[in-house]
Amino acid sequence: MSTTVEHMARPLLSVEEARAQMLDGLESLAAEDVALLDALGRIAAAELTSLTTLPPWDNSAMDGFAVVAADIADATESQPVVLPVTGEVAAGAAPSATVVPGSAVRILTGAPIPAGADAVVPVEDTDAQPGVAELPKHVAIRTAFEAGAHIRRAGSDLRAGQRLLEPGSQLTPAAIAVAAAGGHATIAVHGVPRVAVLATGDELVAAGVPLGAAQIPDSNTPGLMAAARDAGAEVRSLGIARDSLDSVRDALFKGLEWADVIVASGGVSVGAHDVVKDAFASVGRIDLWRIAVQPGKPLAFGRAGKTLLFGLPGNPVSSLVTFELFVRPVIRRLAGYVDDGPAFGREIIRAKLMDAVRKAPGRRGFIRVRLVAAQDTWRASLAGGQESHMLAALAAADGLAIIPESMDSAAPGTEVDVIRLR
Repeated sequence: MSTTVEHMARPLLSVEEARAQMLDGLESLAAEDVALLDALGRIAAAELTSLTTLPPWDNSAMDGFAVVAADIADATESQPVVLPVTGEVAAGAAPSATVVPGSAVRILTGAPIPAGADAVVPVEDTDAQPGVAELPKHVAIRTAFEAGAHIRRAGSDLRAGQRLLEPGSQLTPAAIAVAAAGGHATIAVHGVPRVAVLATGDELVAAGVPLGAAQIPDSNTPGLMAAARDAGAEVRSLGIARDSLDSVRDALFKGLEWADVIVASGGVSVGAHDVVKDAFASVGRIDLWRIAVQPGKPLAFGRAGKTLLFGLPGNPVSSLVTFELFVRPVIRRLAGYVDDGPAFGREIIRAKLMDAVRKAPGRRGFIRVRLVAAQDTWRASLAGGQESHMLAALAAADGLAIIPESMDSAAPGTEVDVIRLR
């Protein structure tokens, strides 16, 4: 029995069954140490703890004057407390001055609190002129402050040994900043998945190339490359293969030299020129074909060595929707995401359908919708035509409304889950 006939004889796989096979045994890419800026957007491969205590000493949160709080307990706007100024502490300098009762030391933001002081009075609450370099001989304090006022305590932000990042967390700008504050110049992160994208079809030409008779622009390659990059991958194009086994196979061999994942679009159905499944079988193996989804039933998945092979439908909407459902989770697993949730980094909300929808029996439908917040609920309206070639409707969509296999249609007012795309 041929591979195609054998798979056609099997029942359609559910979304969960197909995804489980794709993720089975899949491990995150090996870790590497990279410079902080190069870690942006990457996934932490190990727990990161602070090497430093921050602040390392009590320091001032304001430009002002370090004082003994008891000395200014009676200070008011009409009856300020006047204190002699005996010195200054600047940021980056160890304090040499000491605050004795009945005196004040000028202090700048971030400077260590001098011995003897237990409060800082902001310059705005004194008669001192902000920005004047010359040290005043006296300062009139017009507001009372309690002990501890405007003092950042040692270790109030970080303590040595404190956990900064968990394995599987994404390196945001704030995460990189806290790693630097914790004394790290590099971070261990998982490798970036490498995804090669191949379009197939005699009718396709690269976007922007003048069209000949019976030709159309290849929208799948730029769309899928953008989707892969958005999911966290490094991407390459394998170009456009003709509808022949040799052409597709040659492109696959080029991709196998580099890629962790190869995503081919088109040529996975049962037409006379659909050769992608045979090409997959010739360089590796096919693990599954045909899934109970709409759009995107004729999806092939296999492996060639350590490289994962995805054969997505050629219709552009089917191609991008199945990428979202199946390829994106694989990329995120390779990238190091640990607990990705049921939507693999996407938010799932409940929304009320505003239009009637229909789908094929026995398949889970993913309907392209626009979302609008209304009072205590979301409303989901069709983003446009739902045929699998209507790319404009997907581009206009905020989400994918999920219609279960058990429903052939849904009336306006039906509440459904929606995967938010943005």
